Amino acid sequence: MRMAIGIAGLLLASFALPAAAQEVQIADGVPQVSFTVNGRNFTIARDQDQNANLTGEFAKTSRPCPAFCVQPMIAAPGVQPVGELELISFLENVVAEGSGLLIDARLPDWYAKGAIPGAVNVPFAALDAQNPYKNDILLALGAVQTSDGMDFTTANDLMVYGNGAWDEQGSRAITNLIDAGYPASKIQNYRGGLEDWLHLGLSTLVP
Repeated sequence: MRMAIGIAGLLLASFALPAAAQEVQIADGVPQVSFTVNGRNFTIARDQDQNANLTGEFAKTSRPCPAFCVQPMIAAPGVQPVGELELISFLENVVAEGSGLLIDARLPDWYAKGAIPGAVNVPFAALDAQNPYKNDILLALGAVQTSDGMDFTTANDLMVYGNGAWDEQGSRAITNLIDAGYPASKIQNYRGGLEDWLHLGLSTLVP
């Protein structure tokens, strides 16, 4: 059984709601998308306040580098970059089927402030080679321990995100996964992270 259940629960059902009287829609004719995790319903929609502005940490334009350096669009060879519509489709069509996970790679204090609905927190540091429990996490992600090492044939497809294009947490998680043997073809990168998600007024939740 894939760790989509063990980590955060299988998305049991998902569906796009019919167009309603929402002027700020996700896409033309798609005002919101709803899905269920462990019997709990979640909805992704956009803020209807057309005068809304971001404040606080995610409103900043400039952060000192290092550590807040602009990250590459291609986090690693073979890893596909994606945008918001691809992320929502991933939740609906991959995570909902139990064959994938949306990974919030940020440290727990960031995750606790708000996350994308349906994401599970697997901090980049937990995937570091020095973590003695790293293999347990890989097994939780669907890898299989064999006499020759880890077999990732049936491992989950992953989509990974951090705070934004200035945040290395997502990139480091992807690097750590690939260094551990996780196939790049099974990993996608939402480089825009929570900052881009918030700039579009998309729903978040406090875990």
